[in-house]
Amino acid sequence: MHFPSARPGGTGPRLSRHERAAAHPGSSPAQTTIDELGTPLAAVTFVVVDLETTGGSPKDSAITEIGAVKVRAGEVLGEFQTLVDPGCEVPPYISVLTGITTAMVATAPRIAAVLPAFLEFARGAVLVAHNAPFDLGFLRAACEQTGTAWPPAASVDTAVLARRLLSRDEVPNCKLATLAPFFSAATSPCHRALDDARATVDVLHGLFERLGPLGVTSLEELTSLTRQVDPERRRKRHLAEHVPSGPGVYVFRGPRDEPLYVGTSTDLRTRVRSYFSSSEQRSRMTEMVALAQRVEALPCAHDLEAAVRELRLIAEHKPRYNRRSRFPERALWLRLTEEAFPRLSAVRRVRPGAGLFLGPFADRRAADMAMAAVHEALPLRQCTARLSPRVHTSACALFGMGRCGAPCTGAQSVEEYAAIAAVLRAAVAGDPRDLVAPLLDRVDRLAAEERFEDAAVLRDRVAVLVRAVRRRQRLESLAAVPELVLARPDGEGGWALSVVRRGRLVAAGCAARGVSVRDTLAGLRATAETPTGPDGELAASVDETELVLRWMEKPGSRLVEVHGTLACAAPGTGGLSGFLARVEAGRALRDPFADDRQLGTRTRPERLTAGS
Repeated sequence: MHFPSARPGGTGPRLSRHERAAAHPGSSPAQTTIDELGTPLAAVTFVVVDLETTGGSPKDSAITEIGAVKVRAGEVLGEFQTLVDPGCEVPPYISVLTGITTAMVATAPRIAAVLPAFLEFARGAVLVAHNAPFDLGFLRAACEQTGTAWPPAASVDTAVLARRLLSRDEVPNCKLATLAPFFSAATSPCHRALDDARATVDVLHGLFERLGPLGVTSLEELTSLTRQVDPERRRKRHLAEHVPSGPGVYVFRGPRDEPLYVGTSTDLRTRVRSYFSSSEQRSRMTEMVALAQRVEALPCAHDLEAAVRELRLIAEHKPRYNRRSRFPERALWLRLTEEAFPRLSAVRRVRPGAGLFLGPFADRRAADMAMAAVHEALPLRQCTARLSPRVHTSACALFGMGRCGAPCTGAQSVEEYAAIAAVLRAAVAGDPRDLVAPLLDRVDRLAAEERFEDAAVLRDRVAVLVRAVRRRQRLESLAAVPELVLARPDGEGGWALSVVRRGRLVAAGCAARGVSVRDTLAGLRATAETPTGPDGELAASVDETELVLRWMEKPGSRLVEVHGTLACAAPGTGGLSGFLARVEAGRALRDPFADDRQLGTRTRPERLTAGS
């Protein structure tokens, strides 16, 4: 293990204060330098820890194995390894991944008995882990569950450190399986705790070799390494000086005053200032701030107005550094065509009166899954030709498979085919259970036959279809209302008010404590936007209407006035809520290690180099 001991650009070793005094006994006492106030890395004891678990979150998973290695100055001082009884069955996919089975942990100690031994092993040491939020999060949760005090130890995340020190030319990613061979680790990571901890030790040592040219020699410098702020970014802090507090939208503008990035916050000043501090580590945001010349602040009455204005600005200007909501026109819909023998097709634009539309879907894959679910349930034709009841052609292979009634051959009349299409129309307009019930029965049959993969595919298709129907019904409920007024407490005794017409936010304001809500509403209505387009159709984008729906459904929201009828189809998709909940729960089990928590450095920042 190499610990750098020379200053950047220096010519010899750095002597401590006592060494200098011994070498020059007659010299005057020297002022201790800032560098010497830190803890030298060679004197720090590190405990590198790795866990194996039954899943990806401590909320619904438990530890099955703990492995740790204690090192100081490149020397291994000890190792710790034990299996842990999680108190539940080890899922089969975890056993395949780690090799740990339920039988193996059946006689192992419970976490309450293991924690004291591990904490004693790690006492006084700096904890190190690869993707530390995962491993330390499980350990903290275990301490809370057992009433054990979590030690106030410093920690180092080798994943974050690698992002600071390595370039993409060296490694394509910073996974442990990638870094271990790059640093010629003696142990290959294999999803067993002790082996992975040993591999992480070698990775840690390899990363320490990169610290010498950077002048990082103390623990304090190491732990602050990922929080360094680019001097160029720091110099632009004046851009936030004029930004007010309160909710609103902020726009970073570039050299030609073009919008670079649009964001929203409940506290504009705090949020904009964070872009010039160490809390913002996204590399694309670093690049964006470097280009920004000014920040435009647009104060809003409340959070809904801010969210809507952000959405509209992103759709209008399509800023290069925004990733979501830039191209709402690219959303896909399923259309049931208006013709003698209607069929399903994927389209990007909704045209009133051009047929039944279902969606929108975020991507082609989701649209295809919903279409496949409909075709599994109903023998709708899948050919793209326009058919005539009077001109007959030959049947395709789907007729022989029983997947189509062959209206092209005259074997199916217009009325008989219309009855099939009516099932889809009724499902979208009201209750989809008649449409999806045969599909769910087939899912059960496939599972009973142990064809689990086929059952999962069909189940996921049905779930996408049901969600699309639910979304359409919710949107139509607002599209049919000429005007409604919503109110939410503002937390200071007043009310945040929103006027919505056909799903579009047309006015927003606040009635402070002691101010008449009716008088405030009168002023809002007088200045409210009048949406265009036919009655009964959405006057806003789907994303905007869904923002309004979510704001309306928050606890504490009040429906002040309604002009028209606000109602959803009954029974709608309510009877399938349990099915959707089970699918959502199963999604987490299919990807047990999907950890949505962000690392301190969410994407690769600019690589550090000597002299930076």
